Amino acid sequence: MSSPEPGAAADERPVTIYTVADRAGVSIATVSRVLRGTTPTSPVTRRKVLQAVEDLDYIPLRAARKVDVPRHQTHGLVLPGLVGPYYSELLTGFESAAARLGQSVVIQLAGPQVDLEGAVRRLLARVDGVVLANDTVSDSFVRAVCRGTPTVLIARNPVLGCDAVLVENQDASRELTEHLLGHDRRRLVFLGDPADSHDVTERYAGFREALTGAGVEETRPPVRLRLEEQSGPAAVQALLEVPDLDGVVCANDELAVSVLSLLSRRGVRVPDDVAVTGFDDIMTARFVPPGLTTVRQPTRAVGHWAAIRLHERIEGRTYDVHPQVLPTTLVTRGSCGCAWDGPSLPAATAPLVEHA
Repeated sequence: MSSPEPGAAADERPVTIYTVADRAGVSIATVSRVLRGTTPTSPVTRRKVLQAVEDLDYIPLRAARKVDVPRHQTHGLVLPGLVGPYYSELLTGFESAAARLGQSVVIQLAGPQVDLEGAVRRLLARVDGVVLANDTVSDSFVRAVCRGTPTVLIARNPVLGCDAVLVENQDASRELTEHLLGHDRRRLVFLGDPADSHDVTERYAGFREALTGAGVEETRPPVRLRLEEQSGPAAVQALLEVPDLDGVVCANDELAVSVLSLLSRRGVRVPDDVAVTGFDDIMTARFVPPGLTTVRQPTRAVGHWAAIRLHERIEGRTYDVHPQVLPTTLVTRGSCGCAWDGPSLPAATAPLVEHA
């Protein structure tokens, strides 16, 4: 068992694997086995160790491992979920790049029944580095992870000292909204919760910026709902209550496609009565009548670059912690009132480089 360092008060000691072992009443080898999951341990021992980890807010420090301990050759990826086209594209880009770099991938999903920070602590014992997506964990937890483990953030607010791969949201959303204003749409509503994620916060800011620049008042506060198909009925009900509504800016395509379909069933013509736009340019956006005007973001490239940046940090080949911001592109189709000749293939995405 360990004891406080000379001259240090017990409550001022840094939390280490020795501290966890002290709290749980086990050896550091047992703590390591529980966190790594390398060999079976009794349920009682496992509960004691995991409770100590949670009580002490312990995060394994990769940098503290012995040099001669082999790497796991594994990247960790923490996602809010895998439902919907966005995360499948992101995962495809991440896994393909990791495979080319000779790395396997371990995925940890958030969920209502998941102690995510506890799960991430255990994940860190089995990977060489981790990518944290969206606002799945707190900024303070992110900073603690970054101090001891190569870390890359995606689709969340940048955190000082952490690497990040992001897409350009605000300018693109402003351009999209200005495009609707150019179609003489003035009664616009934003669908999505700006408090829900970094991306939606920026997209709403761009929406507001365009309205302010044109001297147009916001028709109503944003309709705050989850960006998924199931939110469509609630979104349409809220929209039908807005007098003289003539434009809808959806924070993503999945919601926009659902709104398009449901408005049509209610006898609302798009774009004649109401223009509808999205954000992402998922495959369905290119085929659903009358063609969804949207912003194309390079979702697969986000995952790809996140794997590359993480690998470079694991290898110690970069100290750049400035966010890498990938460009987005306005794509006009029929749902805003532009002419649309039918589906077409998207332009080539950002090049996926060959270096490791």
